[in-house]
Amino acid sequence: MATKYLLRILILLFMPLALTTCTKDGKVNIFSLQDDIRLGRQVRDQIAADPTQYPILSSIQYPASYEFLKKIRDNILNSGNVDNRDTFEWEVFIIRGDNTLNAFVTPGGYIYVYTGLIKFLDNEDQLAGVMGHEIAHADKRHSTTNLTKKYGVSLLLDVVFGRNSSGLSGIAKDIAGGLGALSFSRATESEADAFSVEYLSKTNYQCSGAAGFFQKIETQGGNSTPVWLSTHPSPDNRVTAINAKAAELGCSTTVNTNLADYQAFKDSLPQ
Repeated sequence: MATKYLLRILILLFMPLALTTCTKDGKVNIFSLQDDIRLGRQVRDQIAADPTQYPILSSIQYPASYEFLKKIRDNILNSGNVDNRDTFEWEVFIIRGDNTLNAFVTPGGYIYVYTGLIKFLDNEDQLAGVMGHEIAHADKRHSTTNLTKKYGVSLLLDVVFGRNSSGLSGIAKDIAGGLGALSFSRATESEADAFSVEYLSKTNYQCSGAAGFFQKIETQGGNSTPVWLSTHPSPDNRVTAINAKAAELGCSTTVNTNLADYQAFKDSLPQ
């Protein structure tokens, strides 16, 4: 019996070296790409099962709204800069919540956008900038890198002693329960902003589109600032950084989309 436990301890000491992967920037992430997808699917299913907290608009009832959002998604994915373009799912969902200025993405590329954010923004370029930011979080695997820090030991134990999907199910419930596990550091927020500019630089969108959201937040004052921004880089700092990245890339900072089209998109949503 002692030998059996000693063997398990030795496995725990040496297996992490074999099981752990690194993202392109060298950060440790024990999740595989397929784990990202499996976890994202489970979070998606948990969200779908909670319409009170997440009243998702039906794509059948609002086809024009979803068509517009998917067009933005596809333009970004087709930029050629998204590493996991052909690996992740990249499903989009619209959540009814006119008082919520937010969007989020789960591992594996499941993108959620609140109607409040859509109606707050002025044009398609700004929304493309925000979506580019969310796509970057999934593409650069920020969520599962963060989750590695929180659940790393327990997940390794699951792997060593016969891991199955139940481990991911528990994490999925935690995420869907409050999205706290999807919170990002200042560094990863800044990185997602920068990649949003890179993605959009190879499209017809204003590459600094994400800056428009933060500029509008600043213009309207603190009452419009979402709670989740309180732990992130300040809006003015983010505008400066986004514009600096655009200048570095030499990409277009002019609004390039039809304002009437974006207004029609807003009008297609429930009022």
